[in-house]
Amino acid sequence: MDKFLKMKRSGTADLLLHGGAVPTWLFNRMKQLALPMVETIIEEKGKEDFLERLSDPFWFQSFGSVIGMDWNSSGVTTTVMNVLKQSINPVSKQLGLYVCGGKGKQSTRTPHELLEVGNKTGLDGNHLAKCSKLSAKVDNTALQDGYNLYLHSFVVSDTGRWSVVQQGMHKSNGMARRYHWHSESFKSFVEEPHSAVCGKNQGAILNLVHKEALPTKKGILEIANEHPDKILKELPHLLVPVYHHIKPKDVDMKRLGSILWLAQENEIQRFEDLLLLKGLGPRTLQSLTLVSEIIHGTPSRFSDPARFAFAHGGKDATPFPVPTKVYDETIGTLRITVDRAKIGNTDKLKAVKKLTQLAQKAERGFTPNTNFDALVKKENEESHRYGGRSIYGFVKPQKSKQLSLFEG
Repeated sequence: MDKFLKMKRSGTADLLLHGGAVPTWLFNRMKQLALPMVETIIEEKGKEDFLERLSDPFWFQSFGSVIGMDWNSSGVTTTVMNVLKQSINPVSKQLGLYVCGGKGKQSTRTPHELLEVGNKTGLDGNHLAKCSKLSAKVDNTALQDGYNLYLHSFVVSDTGRWSVVQQGMHKSNGMARRYHWHSESFKSFVEEPHSAVCGKNQGAILNLVHKEALPTKKGILEIANEHPDKILKELPHLLVPVYHHIKPKDVDMKRLGSILWLAQENEIQRFEDLLLLKGLGPRTLQSLTLVSEIIHGTPSRFSDPARFAFAHGGKDATPFPVPTKVYDETIGTLRITVDRAKIGNTDKLKAVKKLTQLAQKAERGFTPNTNFDALVKKENEESHRYGGRSIYGFVKPQKSKQLSLFEG
Protein backbone atom coordinates (compact mmCIF):
# COMPACT_ATOMS: atom_id res chain seq x y z
CA MET A 1 0.00 0.00 0.00
CA ASP A 2 1.30 3.45 -0.88
CA LYS A 3 2.74 5.11 2.20
CA PHE A 4 1.66 8.61 1.18
CA LEU A 5 -1.94 7.57 1.80
CA LYS A 6 -1.05 7.11 5.45
CA MET A 7 -0.25 10.79 5.85
CA LYS A 8 -2.83 12.12 8.26
CA ARG A 9 -3.97 15.67 8.73
CA SER A 10 -4.77 15.72 12.42
CA GLY A 11 -6.39 19.09 13.02
CA THR A 12 -6.70 22.79 12.28
CA ALA A 13 -6.89 26.05 14.20
CA ASP A 14 -8.27 29.46 13.20
CA LEU A 15 -6.41 32.35 14.80
CA LEU A 16 -6.44 36.14 14.78
CA LEU A 17 -3.61 37.70 12.79
CA HIS A 18 -1.60 39.59 15.39
CA GLY A 19 1.73 41.30 14.91
CA GLY A 20 4.50 42.20 17.32
CA ALA A 21 7.80 40.48 17.99
CA VAL A 22 8.50 38.57 21.18
CA PRO A 23 11.01 40.56 23.24
CA THR A 24 14.39 38.92 23.83
CA TRP A 25 13.96 38.76 27.61
CA LEU A 26 10.85 36.61 27.13
CA PHE A 27 11.99 34.56 24.14
CA ASN A 28 15.09 33.38 26.00
CA ARG A 29 12.92 32.26 28.92
CA MET A 30 10.59 30.44 26.54
CA LYS A 31 13.52 28.40 25.23
CA GLN A 32 14.76 27.63 28.73
CA LEU A 33 11.33 26.38 29.81
CA ALA A 34 10.46 24.54 26.59
CA LEU A 35 13.52 22.29 26.56
CA PRO A 36 13.05 20.59 29.97
CA MET A 37 9.33 20.24 29.19
CA VAL A 38 10.17 18.41 25.94
CA GLU A 39 12.84 16.35 27.72
CA THR A 40 10.36 15.31 30.40
CA ILE A 41 7.71 14.28 27.86
CA ILE A 42 10.31 12.21 25.99
CA GLU A 43 11.62 10.66 29.21
CA GLU A 44 8.11 9.80 30.43
CA LYS A 45 6.35 8.80 27.20
CA GLY A 46 8.80 8.88 24.30
CA LYS A 47 9.52 11.15 21.34
CA GLU A 48 6.60 9.72 19.34
CA ASP A 49 4.25 10.93 22.07
CA PHE A 50 5.71 14.42 21.76
CA LEU A 51 5.17 14.37 17.98
CA GLU A 52 1.56 13.31 18.56
CA ARG A 53 1.08 16.22 20.96
CA LEU A 54 2.44 18.64 18.36
CA SER A 55 -0.20 17.38 15.95
CA ASP A 56 -3.01 18.29 18.39
CA PRO A 57 -4.12 21.92 17.79
CA PHE A 58 -5.48 22.25 21.33
CA TRP A 59 -2.32 21.00 23.04
CA PHE A 60 -0.21 23.17 20.74
CA GLN A 61 -2.20 26.29 21.68
CA SER A 62 -2.02 25.40 25.36
CA PHE A 63 1.76 24.95 25.12
CA GLY A 64 2.06 28.39 23.52
CA SER A 65 -0.03 29.91 26.29
CA VAL A 66 1.93 28.32 29.14
CA ILE A 67 5.24 29.73 27.85
CA GLY A 68 3.79 33.26 27.81
CA MET A 69 2.71 33.83 24.21
CA ASP A 70 -0.50 35.70 23.30
CA TRP A 71 -3.18 33.11 23.95
CA ASN A 72 -5.20 33.50 20.74
CA SER A 73 -2.96 35.10 18.13
CA SER A 74 -1.39 33.73 14.96
CA GLY A 75 1.99 34.48 16.50
CA VAL A 76 1.63 31.44 18.76
CA THR A 77 2.47 29.22 15.79
CA THR A 78 5.53 31.16 14.68
CA THR A 79 6.85 31.60 18.19
CA VAL A 80 6.33 28.01 19.38
CA MET A 81 8.01 26.52 16.31
CA ASN A 82 10.91 28.99 16.53
CA VAL A 83 11.32 28.25 20.25
CA LEU A 84 11.30 24.50 19.60
CA LYS A 85 13.77 24.77 16.73
CA GLN A 86 16.24 26.83 18.72
CA SER A 87 15.96 24.75 21.89
CA ILE A 88 15.74 21.23 20.40
CA ASN A 89 18.17 21.32 17.48
CA PRO A 90 21.33 21.94 19.53
CA VAL A 91 20.62 18.66 21.36
CA SER A 92 18.89 16.79 18.51
CA LYS A 93 21.19 13.78 18.71
CA GLN A 94 20.43 13.24 22.40
CA LEU A 95 16.68 13.78 22.01
CA GLY A 96 16.30 12.05 18.67
CA LEU A 97 14.25 14.97 17.31
CA TYR A 98 14.94 17.44 14.49
CA VAL A 99 12.98 20.61 13.75
CA CYS A 100 13.13 21.81 10.13
CA GLY A 101 11.63 24.72 8.24
CA GLY A 102 9.94 27.75 9.70
CA LYS A 103 8.49 31.05 8.52
CA GLY A 104 9.00 32.66 5.12
CA LYS A 105 12.35 31.84 3.55
CA GLN A 106 13.08 29.29 6.27
CA SER A 107 10.15 27.21 5.00
CA THR A 108 11.77 26.89 1.56
CA ARG A 109 14.83 25.31 3.20
CA THR A 110 12.80 22.47 4.69
CA PRO A 111 13.62 19.88 1.99
CA HIS A 112 17.34 20.68 2.23
CA GLU A 113 17.27 20.45 6.03
CA LEU A 114 15.47 17.11 5.81
CA LEU A 115 18.15 15.79 3.48
CA GLU A 116 20.70 16.79 6.12
CA VAL A 117 18.66 14.96 8.77
CA GLY A 118 18.73 11.92 6.50
CA ASN A 119 22.52 12.12 6.29
CA LYS A 120 22.79 12.29 10.09
CA THR A 121 20.31 9.56 10.94
CA GLY A 122 20.28 7.18 8.00
CA LEU A 123 16.65 8.01 7.24
CA ASP A 124 15.48 8.51 3.66
CA GLY A 125 15.81 12.28 3.41
CA ASN A 126 14.32 12.35 -0.08
CA HIS A 127 11.19 10.64 1.17
CA LEU A 128 10.91 13.03 4.12
CA ALA A 129 11.29 15.98 1.74
CA LYS A 130 8.48 14.60 -0.43
CA CYS A 131 6.23 14.23 2.61
CA SER A 132 6.99 17.84 3.47
CA LYS A 133 6.18 19.06 -0.03
CA LEU A 134 3.04 16.98 -0.29
CA SER A 135 1.55 18.20 3.00
CA ALA A 136 2.24 21.79 1.92
CA LYS A 137 0.75 21.21 -1.55
CA VAL A 138 -2.45 19.78 -0.13
CA ASP A 139 -3.01 22.69 2.26
CA ASN A 140 -1.84 25.42 -0.11
CA THR A 141 -3.09 24.13 -3.47
CA ALA A 142 -5.34 21.10 -3.33
CA LEU A 143 -7.42 22.51 -0.49
CA GLN A 144 -8.72 25.85 -1.73
CA ASP A 145 -9.90 27.45 1.50
CA GLY A 146 -8.54 30.97 0.98
CA TYR A 147 -5.42 30.64 3.15
CA ASN A 148 -1.96 30.92 1.60
CA LEU A 149 0.83 29.21 3.51
CA TYR A 150 3.63 31.34 4.91
CA LEU A 151 4.96 28.97 7.58
CA HIS A 152 5.90 25.31 7.23
CA SER A 153 7.65 23.34 9.99
CA PHE A 154 8.52 19.66 9.84
CA VAL A 155 9.51 17.87 13.06
CA VAL A 156 10.94 14.38 12.62
CA SER A 157 12.31 11.76 15.00
CA ASP A 158 15.31 9.54 14.33
CA THR A 159 12.81 6.67 14.05
CA GLY A 160 11.19 8.30 11.01
CA ARG A 161 7.96 9.51 12.63
CA TRP A 162 7.03 13.13 12.02
CA SER A 163 4.58 15.97 12.50
CA VAL A 164 3.99 18.99 10.29
CA VAL A 165 2.77 22.33 11.59
CA GLN A 166 2.01 24.92 8.92
CA GLN A 167 0.04 28.13 8.79
CA GLY A 168 -1.67 30.17 6.10
CA MET A 169 -2.87 33.76 5.95
CA HIS A 170 -6.28 34.65 4.57
CA LYS A 171 -6.35 37.19 1.79
CA SER A 172 -9.03 39.39 3.30
CA ASN A 173 -10.56 38.40 6.65
CA GLY A 174 -7.65 39.15 9.01
CA MET A 175 -7.33 35.54 10.14
CA ALA A 176 -4.72 32.80 9.97
CA ARG A 177 -5.31 29.05 9.82
CA ARG A 178 -2.94 26.48 11.24
CA TYR A 179 -2.81 22.94 9.86
CA HIS A 180 -1.44 19.91 11.71
CA TRP A 181 -0.24 16.67 10.11
CA HIS A 182 0.93 13.46 11.73
CA SER A 183 2.60 10.35 10.31
CA GLU A 184 0.87 8.17 12.87
CA SER A 185 0.55 5.06 10.71
CA PHE A 186 3.81 5.22 8.79
CA LYS A 187 5.77 1.99 9.22
CA SER A 188 9.09 2.72 7.53
CA PHE A 189 11.01 5.51 5.87
CA VAL A 190 13.97 3.44 4.75
CA GLU A 191 12.26 1.76 1.79
CA GLU A 192 12.19 3.54 -1.57
CA PRO A 193 8.87 5.46 -1.68
CA HIS A 194 6.56 5.98 -4.60
CA SER A 195 7.23 9.27 -6.39
CA ALA A 196 4.62 12.01 -6.68
CA VAL A 197 4.64 15.39 -8.37
CA CYS A 198 1.96 17.91 -7.47
CA GLY A 199 0.97 20.78 -9.75
CA LYS A 200 -1.45 23.68 -9.79
CA ASN A 201 -4.67 23.30 -11.72
CA GLN A 202 -7.50 24.61 -9.54
CA GLY A 203 -6.40 22.20 -6.86
CA ALA A 204 -6.17 19.05 -9.00
CA ILE A 205 -3.02 16.96 -9.12
CA LEU A 206 -1.42 17.17 -12.54
CA ASN A 207 1.18 14.43 -12.38
CA LEU A 208 1.71 11.42 -10.18
CA VAL A 209 4.28 9.67 -12.29
CA HIS A 210 5.02 6.45 -10.48
CA LYS A 211 3.41 3.38 -12.09
CA GLU A 212 2.21 2.20 -8.67
CA ALA A 213 1.00 5.60 -7.50
CA LEU A 214 -2.69 5.12 -8.29
CA PRO A 215 -3.70 4.81 -4.59
CA THR A 216 -1.85 8.04 -3.85
CA LYS A 217 -3.46 9.79 -6.81
CA LYS A 218 -6.91 8.63 -5.77
CA GLY A 219 -6.44 9.70 -2.16
CA ILE A 220 -5.10 13.17 -2.97
CA LEU A 221 -7.74 13.81 -5.63
CA GLU A 222 -10.43 12.90 -3.12
CA ILE A 223 -9.02 15.57 -0.79
CA ALA A 224 -8.79 18.07 -3.64
CA ASN A 225 -12.37 17.48 -4.75
CA GLU A 226 -13.92 17.69 -1.30
CA HIS A 227 -15.34 21.02 -0.21
CA PRO A 228 -13.01 22.58 2.40
CA ASP A 229 -15.82 22.98 4.93
CA LYS A 230 -16.56 19.25 4.82
CA ILE A 231 -12.90 18.35 5.28
CA LEU A 232 -12.44 20.75 8.19
CA LYS A 233 -15.57 19.53 9.96
CA GLU A 234 -14.12 16.03 10.09
CA LEU A 235 -10.99 17.19 11.95
CA PRO A 236 -10.35 18.55 15.43
CA HIS A 237 -10.75 22.28 14.91
CA LEU A 238 -9.73 25.05 17.31
CA LEU A 239 -11.53 28.35 16.76
CA VAL A 240 -10.38 31.03 19.19
CA PRO A 241 -12.24 34.32 19.65
CA VAL A 242 -11.08 37.45 17.82
CA TYR A 243 -11.18 39.59 20.96
CA HIS A 244 -7.83 39.80 22.74
CA HIS A 245 -8.66 39.76 26.44
CA ILE A 246 -9.55 36.48 28.10
CA LYS A 247 -13.16 36.17 29.28
CA PRO A 248 -14.59 33.78 31.88
CA LYS A 249 -16.23 31.65 29.18
CA ASP A 250 -12.76 30.95 27.69
CA VAL A 251 -11.57 29.17 30.84
CA ASP A 252 -12.79 26.07 32.66
CA MET A 253 -13.05 27.73 36.07
CA LYS A 254 -13.34 24.41 37.89
CA ARG A 255 -10.00 23.26 36.49
CA LEU A 256 -8.27 26.56 37.15
CA GLY A 257 -9.83 26.96 40.59
CA SER A 258 -8.59 23.57 41.76
CA ILE A 259 -5.06 24.54 40.73
CA LEU A 260 -5.24 27.80 42.69
CA TRP A 261 -6.57 25.89 45.68
CA LEU A 262 -3.83 23.26 45.49
CA ALA A 263 -1.10 25.91 45.22
CA GLN A 264 -1.95 27.34 48.63
CA GLU A 265 0.84 26.68 51.11
CA ASN A 266 -1.46 25.06 53.67
CA GLU A 267 -2.63 22.57 51.03
CA ILE A 268 0.93 21.64 50.03
CA GLN A 269 1.61 20.69 53.66
CA ARG A 270 -1.16 18.08 53.44
CA PHE A 271 0.44 16.07 50.66
CA GLU A 272 3.58 14.14 51.48
CA ASP A 273 4.32 13.70 47.76
CA LEU A 274 4.67 17.47 47.36
CA LEU A 275 7.00 18.16 50.25
CA LEU A 276 9.95 18.11 47.84
CA LEU A 277 8.39 21.19 46.24
CA LYS A 278 7.94 22.96 49.58
CA GLY A 279 9.40 26.43 49.62
CA LEU A 280 8.59 27.34 46.03
CA GLY A 281 5.73 29.55 47.06
CA PRO A 282 2.07 29.40 46.01
CA ARG A 283 2.49 31.50 42.88
CA THR A 284 5.28 29.34 41.46
CA LEU A 285 3.34 26.18 42.31
CA GLN A 286 0.41 27.59 40.34
CA SER A 287 2.66 27.95 37.28
CA LEU A 288 4.39 24.63 37.83
CA THR A 289 1.05 22.82 38.06
CA LEU A 290 -0.05 24.23 34.70
CA VAL A 291 3.33 23.29 33.19
CA SER A 292 2.93 19.81 34.69
CA GLU A 293 -0.42 19.42 32.97
CA ILE A 294 1.10 20.33 29.60
CA ILE A 295 3.60 17.51 30.18
CA HIS A 296 1.30 14.89 31.67
CA GLY A 297 -2.26 15.88 30.73
CA THR A 298 -4.44 13.84 28.38
CA PRO A 299 -5.96 15.36 25.21
CA SER A 300 -9.29 16.14 26.86
CA ARG A 301 -7.50 18.49 29.26
CA PHE A 302 -6.67 21.09 26.60
CA SER A 303 -10.14 22.17 25.50
CA ASP A 304 -9.58 25.59 27.13
CA PRO A 305 -6.07 26.75 26.06
CA ALA A 306 -6.67 30.19 27.63
CA ARG A 307 -6.39 28.58 31.08
CA PHE A 308 -2.68 28.04 30.54
CA ALA A 309 -2.10 31.77 30.20
CA PHE A 310 -2.53 31.87 33.99
CA ALA A 311 0.88 30.25 34.35
CA HIS A 312 3.04 33.05 32.98
CA GLY A 313 0.72 35.71 31.59
CA GLY A 314 1.47 37.23 28.20
CA LYS A 315 3.99 39.48 26.52
CA ASP A 316 1.35 42.20 26.04
CA ALA A 317 0.07 41.90 29.63
CA THR A 318 -2.93 39.73 28.74
CA PRO A 319 -4.31 38.45 31.04
CA PHE A 320 -1.48 39.94 33.13
CA PRO A 321 2.22 40.80 32.70
CA VAL A 322 4.77 37.99 32.67
CA PRO A 323 5.87 37.29 36.28
CA THR A 324 9.57 36.98 35.46
CA LYS A 325 10.63 35.91 38.96
CA VAL A 326 8.03 33.11 38.94
CA TYR A 327 8.99 32.18 35.38
CA ASP A 328 12.65 31.90 36.35
CA GLU A 329 11.83 29.83 39.43
CA THR A 330 9.69 27.48 37.32
CA ILE A 331 12.53 27.12 34.80
CA GLY A 332 15.06 26.45 37.56
CA THR A 333 12.86 23.88 39.30
CA LEU A 334 12.10 21.99 36.11
CA ARG A 335 15.72 22.11 34.93
CA ILE A 336 17.02 20.70 38.21
CA THR A 337 14.26 18.08 38.20
CA VAL A 338 15.17 16.86 34.72
CA ASP A 339 18.90 16.87 35.42
CA ARG A 340 18.43 14.83 38.59
CA ALA A 341 16.24 12.35 36.76
CA LYS A 342 19.03 11.78 34.23
CA ILE A 343 21.24 10.41 36.99
CA GLY A 344 18.49 8.26 38.48
CA ASN A 345 17.04 10.60 41.10
CA THR A 346 13.39 10.76 40.02
CA ASP A 347 11.79 11.84 43.31
CA LYS A 348 11.31 15.45 42.28
CA LEU A 349 10.13 14.42 38.81
CA LYS A 350 7.43 12.32 40.48
CA ALA A 351 6.47 15.27 42.66
CA VAL A 352 5.99 17.51 39.61
CA LYS A 353 3.86 14.82 37.98
CA LYS A 354 1.87 14.51 41.19
CA LEU A 355 0.87 18.18 40.93
CA THR A 356 -1.36 17.61 37.93
CA GLN A 357 -2.74 14.36 39.39
CA LEU A 358 -3.75 16.08 42.62
CA ALA A 359 -5.22 19.07 40.81
CA GLN A 360 -7.36 16.78 38.66
CA LYS A 361 -8.44 14.82 41.71
CA ALA A 362 -9.36 18.06 43.47
CA GLU A 363 -11.73 18.96 40.63
CA ARG A 364 -14.14 16.28 41.76
CA GLY A 365 -16.65 18.02 43.95
CA PHE A 366 -14.80 21.33 43.68
CA THR A 367 -16.95 24.45 43.40
CA PRO A 368 -15.24 27.72 42.42
CA ASN A 369 -16.92 31.00 43.28
CA THR A 370 -16.40 31.92 39.58
CA ASN A 371 -15.05 35.38 40.43
CA PHE A 372 -12.89 35.50 37.31
CA ASP A 373 -12.48 39.27 37.42
CA ALA A 374 -11.11 38.99 40.96
CA LEU A 375 -8.49 36.51 39.80
CA VAL A 376 -7.28 38.73 36.96
CA LYS A 377 -7.33 41.76 39.25
CA LYS A 378 -5.29 39.94 41.89
CA GLU A 379 -2.68 38.82 39.35
CA ASN A 380 -2.30 42.36 38.05
CA GLU A 381 -2.18 43.95 41.50
CA GLU A 382 0.50 41.53 42.69
CA SER A 383 2.41 41.55 39.42
CA HIS A 384 5.11 43.92 40.68
CA ARG A 385 5.99 41.43 43.46
CA TYR A 386 6.86 38.80 40.88
CA GLY A 387 8.85 40.99 38.50
CA GLY A 388 5.88 41.57 36.21
CA ARG A 389 7.01 42.64 32.76
CA SER A 390 5.44 43.09 29.34
CA ILE A 391 6.24 44.85 26.08
CA TYR A 392 5.26 48.03 27.94
CA GLY A 393 7.99 47.61 30.57
CA PHE A 394 8.12 46.55 34.22
CA VAL A 395 5.02 46.82 36.36
CA LYS A 396 4.82 49.40 39.12
CA PRO A 397 2.96 48.71 42.41
CA GLN A 398 -0.77 49.43 42.44
CA LYS A 399 -2.83 50.53 45.39
CA SER A 400 -5.82 48.26 45.42
CA LYS A 401 -7.61 45.96 47.84
CA GLN A 402 -7.25 42.24 47.23
CA LEU A 403 -10.41 40.28 46.45
CA SER A 404 -11.45 36.81 47.52
CA LEU A 405 -11.01 34.19 44.81
CA PHE A 406 -11.94 30.55 45.00
CA GLU A 407 -13.56 28.35 47.55
CA GLY A 408 -13.08 24.62 47.70
